[in-house]
Amino acid sequence: VQLQASGGGLVQAGGSLRLSCAGSGSIFSDMAWYRQARGKQRELVAGAAADGKTTYAEPVKGRFSIFRDNDKNTVYLQMNRLKPEDTAVYYCHAEVVGGNYWGHGTQVTVSS
Repeated sequence: VQLQASGGGLVQAGGSLRLSCAGSGSIFSDMAWYRQARGKQRELVAGAAADGKTTYAEPVKGRFSIFRDNDKNTVYLQMNRLKPEDTAVYYCHAEVVGGNYWGHGTQVTVSS
């Protein structure tokens, strides 16, 4: 099982980025994005359940959108109105029957 994340980068405050995470090797149920800022614990950003239900952390509600393309086994995170406090390494996460997997991180840096 592999999760390949992409789409991070450097953007000015107020800008947008879209992260992608393509999965292979299994059928994924719940998929999510987490982030970890320097010196802080990893935290959930947004989740997309297999039934289509989505959840968001309070700091990103109204700015970020998570959506998935099940045919492509891919989950996306559209990030709008980015803030410097969104700066972190972003990780995708996916659950499969009997386990769960993490993708490698992708750095998002928001300059003020």
